[in-house]
Amino acid sequence: MRRALRCIPALLALGAAGGCGYLPIGPTYHRPSLEVPPAYKESKDWKPAEPQELTSRGEWWELYGDADLDALERQVQVSNQNVLLAAARYEQAAALLGTARSGYFPTITADVSSTRSKNTTTAGGGASTSGSAAAAGSAVRTQDRVSLATVWELDVWGRVRRTVESNRESAQASAGDLAAMLLSEQATLAQSYFQLRVTDLDLGLLERSMAAYEKALEVTRNRYQAGVVQRSDVTQAQTQLENARAQYLDLGITRATLEHAIAVLVGKPPAALSIPRKDQAPAIPAIPLTLPSQLLERRPDIAAAERRAAAANAQIGIARAAWFPTLSLGGSTGYASSGFSGLLGVPNRFWSLGPDLAGTLVDFGARRYQVRAAIASYDQTVATYRQTVLSAFQEVEDNLATLQVLARESVAERAAADAAAETLAIAENQYKAGTVDYLNVVSAQNAWLGAERAWRDITNRSLAASVALLKALGGGWRSAALPFN
Repeated sequence: MRRALRCIPALLALGAAGGCGYLPIGPTYHRPSLEVPPAYKESKDWKPAEPQELTSRGEWWELYGDADLDALERQVQVSNQNVLLAAARYEQAAALLGTARSGYFPTITADVSSTRSKNTTTAGGGASTSGSAAAAGSAVRTQDRVSLATVWELDVWGRVRRTVESNRESAQASAGDLAAMLLSEQATLAQSYFQLRVTDLDLGLLERSMAAYEKALEVTRNRYQAGVVQRSDVTQAQTQLENARAQYLDLGITRATLEHAIAVLVGKPPAALSIPRKDQAPAIPAIPLTLPSQLLERRPDIAAAERRAAAANAQIGIARAAWFPTLSLGGSTGYASSGFSGLLGVPNRFWSLGPDLAGTLVDFGARRYQVRAAIASYDQTVATYRQTVLSAFQEVEDNLATLQVLARESVAERAAADAAAETLAIAENQYKAGTVDYLNVVSAQNAWLGAERAWRDITNRSLAASVALLKALGGGWRSAALPFN
């Protein structure tokens, strides 16, 4: 027993030597090359805030200065089920990394057993091989055994290290997926919330319009009863009122569905969330605009795609290591006897210690195809990474262009709405003076209401595009947040 214990330090030293001096099998990873423009095409007329302003303000949605939005956004991280799903996937990836790291160390097992066996022999002393053989005697044997065994694979070719590397990069990719999912759900919530607020503005506009149309209908009825106007003027005024009421009721559907969507985004059933009306929408904030090269460090989906390329590169090393034999050290020690009484005596002691070298001689091309498959998988991740970067550049350019065009469009539509309001006032005065019929008033009313709602629609689109731009820029996230760096 003492001799076996004296061999353990030698076993540990040999394992450490094999682990530290391994031969790195497989290609060394380098981040795939990319063509990164020096500046965004659509940023020439952009007037962004300084990047440090977002850092000093805190979370990206706080740029809008809406307390109700802040309260809802903070619930996404703790209650949104898609975010919790991504968090569970990250925890699973982190656990797999821990499993891979356990390969650095030996596996130790313990065994306690007691067996009874009977061996029938013939008169000649040999084992009986026929049912017709006469049994000359039989023996019942009992063997009790207590033992410890260990097996340690020496990472000579780096298979274990490549496995750990691959799992580490995969865990980082899962962390990037979690950050990307959180950012996506937060952006969706912000866009839904802003659309809800613009819907509130439309509801208020239609309420004021209906009040004005009711008053106009009353005036027209009085004029009809006085014989000043025709019955068609009354029906036109009533039609205008009912059309506005129908639009108002239809907006109730839009608001209800938006409120339900927000409830699900914060992890609540729709019946558990009610958002009071507020006839105010936030202004478009100045958005910090980073350089294209910085986008690679600020987008979690880009970081996740790049980490998957690194993990796939490590898998090539794992596949190539299969060409080489596996070297492991094994040892066991314990006691065995015909009974537990006196089992731990010196005569019952046994031990074994020695290396084991095993490898595949012929596999008819299996390992070669596994290496080819690993290389092809790596090529796929590289293409995915580059496409993710290109899509990120496109999203930024699209939303920059959208915001700049919508800003000019909003000014034009506001001027159109103001002009339509003036035209309506003129038409109403002319109608009261009897110089035009009521059809002119109806036409002016339709033009004014349409222009006002169009301006509010541009406001909604501008808010949605600003959120999309913040999301496209990464929402303030940085790749330094990845774990296991």
